[in-house]
Amino acid sequence: MNRPVPHPVAANPAETRPPLPPFTAETAAQKVRMAEDGWNTRNAEAVSRAYTPDSRWRNRSTFLTGRAEIVQFLTEKWEKETEYRLIKELWAFSGNRIAVRFAYEWRAPAGQWMRSYGNENWQFDENGLMAERHASINDLAISPEDRLFHWPQGRRPDDHPGLTELAL
Repeated sequence: MNRPVPHPVAANPAETRPPLPPFTAETAAQKVRMAEDGWNTRNAEAVSRAYTPDSRWRNRSTFLTGRAEIVQFLTEKWEKETEYRLIKELWAFSGNRIAVRFAYEWRAPAGQWMRSYGNENWQFDENGLMAERHASINDLAISPEDRLFHWPQGRRPDDHPGLTELAL
């Protein structure tokens, strides 16, 4: 019986992650969707590989450096923020930088549904890995009836409305 051969996980810090800068409208939008898809897996280790080994983050008031800190942060985040579903949308781009707006819905440990809104500024290295991520995020408690993100956990379906279509 033939079994699929797993793809090796790149350990090389110079790993290439297309599309590469400088970005066009098309490649910037592709990069945003790839990031959304990655985060919707809630696999901290896999998500961390989209960042440089020494990537610098500001996430709300938390400052991180490097993949190990990113993995720890995301692991703890997704343990608390259950039923996480995220939509990202391209806001602007230039050269090796992309600005994104996003919203995600999640359930807090006590059961309260939340919607978090925010903006991110990203800077990429020449290999297409994110070297800097600056995120500003605000949380809003919502009722279960006000939820808008109802797809099964994982990748947002292509036919699901984005932020603009949802007027978020």
